[in-house]
Amino acid sequence: MTTASADIIDLLAGLTSGGERGVALAAVRDERPQARENAQRSFEALLEPAAPGTFPLAERYAVAAYVAQLHAFDTATAFYGDLLGDEEPALVASVAAAAAASATSGPYGLYREPALAGESVEGLRWAPDAEASAALGDRLAAALAHAHLLVFRPREARADALQALVDAGWSADDIVSLSQLIAFLTFQLRVAWGLRVLAAAGPSASASAAPAAVPAAAPAAVSAAAAPASVAVEGA
Repeated sequence: MTTASADIIDLLAGLTSGGERGVALAAVRDERPQARENAQRSFEALLEPAAPGTFPLAERYAVAAYVAQLHAFDTATAFYGDLLGDEEPALVASVAAAAAASATSGPYGLYREPALAGESVEGLRWAPDAEASAALGDRLAAALAHAHLLVFRPREARADALQALVDAGWSADDIVSLSQLIAFLTFQLRVAWGLRVLAAAGPSASASAAPAAVPAAAPAAVSAAAAPASVAVEGA
């Protein structure tokens, strides 16, 4: 587990290493203290809860490492991979292999609404093969497939897509927590990536940046699932 004092978005964005740009961007975040606190509390509630219950920390970290790798965000992949390695080292290689096998670009998917059908885009509909399911276990394999759906094909995230989770032993409460976790991660990674882009752009960009605009800068290959209302969003 991480230390309680570590602000994870600052860590992933590289703001904790100091420097003029990092200090300027940290100051921008400090202008929204409640938003900063809510983002950190969401991390703690979804990824490091005191009582994880039937959704154990190893599964939470595995999903996080997988989503980070789908975003091609190396710093986040290493961060969540380290957490997973501390909790369940046997899963690290299997999760990384699943992410490599399911990497693609998006968003894409099919609209059910006739008026939007022309905007439908085909793409990879990934599901773990028998080897991956054996390495991950049926429960985690289903969770990663669900994560792939929400990251790349959010327009297809409908009730019937949850049956695979139910069949793999996920309870209704844990399915909600899993979906919230994936939504939060896509938000968190976008913010951290945006801050890194601003830092690379120079001090003038850092000083003029508004926190609410930061999530718009993200790895272009990946779309974020909409965050549930119960998950704190920094730009709100």
